[in-house]
Amino acid sequence: MSSQTATPAPASGGRKDTRGRLRRLGEWCARHFVIVIVAWLVALAALQVLERSFGGDYSDNFSLPGVQSQQGLDVLKKHDPAAGGYGSQIVLRDSAKPLTDVSTQMSQTVADLQKLPHVLSVQNPLPPPGSQPTGNQSVGPLSSDAKTGYVTVRFDVQPSTLHDDYLDGVDDSVKPLRAAGVQVEYGGPLGELARPAADDRVSELIGFAVAIVVLLVGFGSVLAAGIPLLTALISVIGGLASLGLLAAAFTFATVSPTLATMIGLGVGIDYALFLITRHRQNLMNGDDPVRAAGRATATSGRAVLVSGCTVIVALAGLSVSGVSFIGKLGVAAAVTVVSAVVGALTLVPALLGLIGRRIDRYRVRHPVAEAGTGDADAEGHGTWHRYAQRVERRPWWFLAGGVVTVLVLAIPVLSIQLGHIGDGADPKSFTDRRAYDIMAQSFGPGSNGPLTIVIDQTKVPSDQRSDLASKASKALTDVPGAATATPLTATKDGDVLVGTVYSKAAPQSETTTDLTNRLVDDTLPEAVSGTAAHGYVTGTTAAQVDFRDIVASRLPLIIGVVVALAFLIILAVFRGLLVALKAAVLNVLSIAASYGVVVAVFQWGWGGPALGVNGKVPIESYVPMMMFAIIFGLSMDYEIFLLSRVHEAWLRTGDARASVAHALEITARVITCAALIMVSVFAAFVVSDNVVVKMLGLGLAVSVLIDATVVRLLLVPAVMTLLGAHAWWTPGWLDRILPHVDPEGGKDDR
Repeated sequence: MSSQTATPAPASGGRKDTRGRLRRLGEWCARHFVIVIVAWLVALAALQVLERSFGGDYSDNFSLPGVQSQQGLDVLKKHDPAAGGYGSQIVLRDSAKPLTDVSTQMSQTVADLQKLPHVLSVQNPLPPPGSQPTGNQSVGPLSSDAKTGYVTVRFDVQPSTLHDDYLDGVDDSVKPLRAAGVQVEYGGPLGELARPAADDRVSELIGFAVAIVVLLVGFGSVLAAGIPLLTALISVIGGLASLGLLAAAFTFATVSPTLATMIGLGVGIDYALFLITRHRQNLMNGDDPVRAAGRATATSGRAVLVSGCTVIVALAGLSVSGVSFIGKLGVAAAVTVVSAVVGALTLVPALLGLIGRRIDRYRVRHPVAEAGTGDADAEGHGTWHRYAQRVERRPWWFLAGGVVTVLVLAIPVLSIQLGHIGDGADPKSFTDRRAYDIMAQSFGPGSNGPLTIVIDQTKVPSDQRSDLASKASKALTDVPGAATATPLTATKDGDVLVGTVYSKAAPQSETTTDLTNRLVDDTLPEAVSGTAAHGYVTGTTAAQVDFRDIVASRLPLIIGVVVALAFLIILAVFRGLLVALKAAVLNVLSIAASYGVVVAVFQWGWGGPALGVNGKVPIESYVPMMMFAIIFGLSMDYEIFLLSRVHEAWLRTGDARASVAHALEITARVITCAALIMVSVFAAFVVSDNVVVKMLGLGLAVSVLIDATVVRLLLVPAVMTLLGAHAWWTPGWLDRILPHVDPEGGKDDR
């Protein structure tokens, strides 16, 4: 058996003056605060200059090599480059007159669009001069009353990846139509390019304002409240500049800086808060400011380092998805986590050295530190200690209450529908939303997500191609879920058949997803059976379905990898097999509960409209994956901070139950305030115009709230009480091979 199993011996005398690296770092930064602060400011300025000069742009241009939609697009590009590009619609409506009355302006617009860079082809929705309109209410590109139509523009690159100034050329091209009184809206990728630039300053200000209030109420000191906010802000600014430089070499999604900001602010404030509360307690215990800062860095700073590494490991687990788009989102978030850790270990001690003993000079209430009293040994008299004693008396009741609460919140996750959030969920102020609505009203909801059918008959003998075309056309007739299908036409070289299928429902609906999979799995294989032909379903909607299927299939793998890595970290840190297992299981339960809330709000529509979301929307396919990695990593902050104090008391006293009460007594205030701050930072992002950001913000806020209340106040104390000394048991052979990681430093560091 491990040495952890036996009752730990009390700490003995004979203290040696052997300071660890973190303690020396903290003392050096506190003593040479001018050098550290100036170095940070210079580095920050240099990063800003470099980012503005050489930083890259963010875009959602990514591909999924090997999936059938990409294969179909490659076939189409090879045999008909003009038809194989990236399509986008320019939607036109004139309620006063038919569009045929502006045929001259239409021709001029089409000609000007054709001259723009990256344009492969432009389809004029009007019939040739002298012929009668042939508008089709189901298909387009011209409605039956000829008052609505759309110009399809195909690009050789994804339009959403072009610079904003590209829209100037598009705007100039459509001026003749607008001058003639035609409403012009940009749909699809071109509409995404026209969206207003993301501005999350309002969210950041709201989060900061709530954080200030929480810190002032929780700790009573203006300076102690200001340091976490200041260091977190500086760290995030530096991290975002670094991310911008990385974006010059790698493609990061447009949501990356927002995600990095959310995570950076949350962990940055938390990490600084953990150090400052320990520093203030050290001051109350009689240490001078430099020594107090050094001891705080060696103890709580070590917990910050372990927690930060855990978050980064969890984010790195996203790379297991095999999708670079998702893996890079994890990298983007990890960049600001790294900057937050560096800021906490260097800038926070420097500011503490600068302030010295004046940290509580400006008060709004009586300042408190970790234990809630000025006596470091005062324990067993506070509210949280009494609460822990109640848990100790009835652990099964508290455990049952926590489990029931989590399971009830998790019920909606059983009906989760992964998908892509379409333009129809955007604010009506966005041109792509207006284009979406016009298309849906005039041509049906499926017109916003056409499915391109590609049948490669290169290896089919010419005398068999007519029969193949007839068989395929028949197979595409009356497909369940399809509103209509256009006739199949051959490319100029005759090697590829191309057609379009329109769903009865919107692109993001489950009906469209089922239709896409039905075409891929059943309809097209049946249509080409007995021949050497291959059928594909391509286009934006098909690619989104393929992406969703890949993410859904790999989500269990990512969950398994992240849970396993976190389990090993907790096991190495605390050397307790059941403690590590408990941490993994409880975190999975809390994440399931947060998933349930997100599904209820967005997919079921319970509050979505109040958040500015139009109707019910599916859960963006990569959101659960991102949430899991981020939440699992962040929850370890509180797990390590609380368990390190339980472990510390256990090693000192050998009383497992009393150690839980002691840990709650000295950490509950800090964890509660830290959680409220992180909840406010995340929740503030629900005011964003980006629905995915709203979803992530709400999901992360709810998860932290559940983790800091139900998990930390009900489940963890109850489970630790029930486990008792067995929580810290580890087989001897495992104890010998595990690395030794002390999250709070040895006694010589304190």
